[in-house]
Amino acid sequence: MSVKKRELRELEPAQLYHACDPGMFEFRTTEELEPLTEILGQARAVEAFQLALDIDAEGYNVFALGRPGTGKRTLVHQMLDQRAASEATPMDWCYVNSFDEPFKPKAISLPPGSGPELSYDMDQLIEDVRTVLPRAFEADEYSQRRQSIEKETFEEQQRELETINKKAEQSGLQVVWTASGVIFNPTKDGEAMSPEELENVPEEERERFKKATEALQQEIVHIMQQAPKVQRQARKAQKELNRDTARRAFEPLIDELIAKYAELPQVVEHLERVKHDLMENAEQLIELHGAGQVQDGSAQAPVAKRLMESSLLRGYQVNVLVSRDPDSGAPVVFEDNPTYHNMTGRIEYMSEMGTLSTDFSLIKAGTLHRANGGYLILEAHRLLQQPYAWETLKRALRAKEICTESLGAALGLVSTVSLEPEPIPLKVKVVLLGSRLLYHLLHESDPDFAELIKVPADFEMNMDRGDEQCGLYARLLATLAAKEKLRPFTREAVARLIEHSSRMAGDAHKLSVHMRGIVDLLTEADHSAKKNGNGAVEPEDVQSAIDAQLFRTDRMQKQMQEGVERGLILVDTGGGTVGQVNGLAVFPFGDSLFGQPTRITATTRMGEGKVIDIEREVELGGPTHSKGVLILQGYLSSRYARNIPLSLSASLVFEQSYGAISGDSASSAELYALLSSIAEIPLKQSLAVTGSVNQPGQVQPIGAVNEKIEGFFDICAMRGLTGEQGVLIPASNVQHLMLRRDVIDAVEQSRFHVYPVETIDEGMELLTGIRAGELDQDNNYPPDSINGIIVQKLRDSALRKKNFLVVSSAEDDSSAEESET
Repeated sequence: MSVKKRELRELEPAQLYHACDPGMFEFRTTEELEPLTEILGQARAVEAFQLALDIDAEGYNVFALGRPGTGKRTLVHQMLDQRAASEATPMDWCYVNSFDEPFKPKAISLPPGSGPELSYDMDQLIEDVRTVLPRAFEADEYSQRRQSIEKETFEEQQRELETINKKAEQSGLQVVWTASGVIFNPTKDGEAMSPEELENVPEEERERFKKATEALQQEIVHIMQQAPKVQRQARKAQKELNRDTARRAFEPLIDELIAKYAELPQVVEHLERVKHDLMENAEQLIELHGAGQVQDGSAQAPVAKRLMESSLLRGYQVNVLVSRDPDSGAPVVFEDNPTYHNMTGRIEYMSEMGTLSTDFSLIKAGTLHRANGGYLILEAHRLLQQPYAWETLKRALRAKEICTESLGAALGLVSTVSLEPEPIPLKVKVVLLGSRLLYHLLHESDPDFAELIKVPADFEMNMDRGDEQCGLYARLLATLAAKEKLRPFTREAVARLIEHSSRMAGDAHKLSVHMRGIVDLLTEADHSAKKNGNGAVEPEDVQSAIDAQLFRTDRMQKQMQEGVERGLILVDTGGGTVGQVNGLAVFPFGDSLFGQPTRITATTRMGEGKVIDIEREVELGGPTHSKGVLILQGYLSSRYARNIPLSLSASLVFEQSYGAISGDSASSAELYALLSSIAEIPLKQSLAVTGSVNQPGQVQPIGAVNEKIEGFFDICAMRGLTGEQGVLIPASNVQHLMLRRDVIDAVEQSRFHVYPVETIDEGMELLTGIRAGELDQDNNYPPDSINGIIVQKLRDSALRKKNFLVVSSAEDDSSAEESET
């Protein structure tokens, strides 16, 4: 029965490249276009952000995931800036001294922009106190009242002493005050008696002197006991005088501030505490102030006293932690270095007299303080690299407050006394930027992640390519060019950029939104236009930039091509060989890829039906590649060995491959080599193959099809195009083709060919020139077809194996009989 060979058509040149017609654009250069305000090609991510921003509930923070270079940070900033501009500006936050507990500073919130004003007012108050307080204590009224207190105390003491003197005189005694105590001398006619006169005094008189002396001594003891009380009363009166004088001096100043900030209860409460503390420390301030003045025009006050004054007055200052412009809207903060202290703030120390000290004025704001009331953007991988930064962020989001403390204190490693600032309430939307892998790792390994970061915003790499999308893309290019201060681009240059964008996307029906690559190309095209003296960027400038990018990254590719040309890497581009095919591999270099043909060989022999993947055996094959090889075994068994055992073994190898092999894009090539080895039919070496295969034998799409085709074309062009060379690609990859101009020209001249194939049978017909053959009504393939030959070869192999087993069994039986004999 004769079976017609199916018609396999090669692709036309128009199918190899989806050009962009500049005539579709109405502008001449991009400077005529309106800037693009919308976010292009990221509808899913934008909707996710809108949801997270609209829901004011715990945990609705965002993880922006996608490949690096997609412009996640720029787009996130753009969305958040637009949103934040219309939102209310959050409060200012300050730390002030807690006079009752100096190591626990108090946090005060104020309307936006009021923090620096309060700080300035308090600084002015301190300066005014420095001025008015000495004046008040140097005034005549104060001196008179102080002298009055001293005079009253002195006069009271004198009255007590006069009373003692009078009583002593009435008792005939004279009081003599000495440094060692009080002496009572008996008198006669107002004069102290001599020792001889005292000897002649009657006993009764001497006894009277003794009793009078004892009574007076008791009174003196009582007076001496009352002296501290009198002094205390005097000091109390003096202190009340000082307080009253100080109060009258600075109370009007503080009352003026209290009236100014009457609508802010926290500030009013703090000012009342300042007033009370100033009255308590007024005398000390006067003493320190006096010590700090120049004495006799030469000597300065001791450093310690001046430091004490500075420390005392610093306690009345205001530490403005965060202040905002009232019209700025909500803050949008990006933290490039999210360390523990950069996130939560730090407590600094200063050296005084050889020791380290700190107070509330040395508390510094962190990123969370600056972003409070707004939005915080963080790179997820950098956050996770910093010790305790991720845990600190989670703790702050859960507790809804910012605690500023040293890392040692937070971990319980430091027991020294330090500040414990009052926590500040936290309300912030957090946006983490990271890869998809990192998102899934956190989601699976950290139970808190899904609770605190509930919204994933998945950024696309590509967008659809249509007339409307091309118009928007042109506006995007115009916006980027204006932002980077580049020359305008002509519409022909824009068309070339759109074509290259499809090449970057690896799909003729898509456009790349990989912003980093686009901006780099725009910048380099502008540089080329500058060198060529063009006022606007022309398509030749764009192509020059593309060629320069390729040249910078093609060293490895050229070395491998040179290896093929010199025979160091074995690749045939003509003739036919059994069990050998040209596979197409792709190699990465940074963000770019290049294709290169590689020889794949297969050998077959009688065996147990196992296909040995040499790459897997030596652990150079990745899981996906190994899966593809196992599929080949399933294909052989299901198609050719349904009724007979698969009595062969096969080995597959990538020749001259010394690195890891991943992916299954060569599985169709491996199957072609395997079928060729079984059928003993040579394959055309002028053709190269790419595509994965499934068990039914359908050829499936692969990636980087353009680079793979061009890789084999370059080898053929280097050796000389014969008109027989070409590549086999999956038919489903035709929509991805955006080939180079030289490849298209060669196809147009029939010097190179690109064949789309859907099945292994189609590929085998192209590679062998023999029809594949289809099953007839009796489930048999035509004997002269490829499939018929393969079936017959497998049957012969099964028969040989069966005969071998029978002979081996007979020989074993004979050997057993001889052994028994």
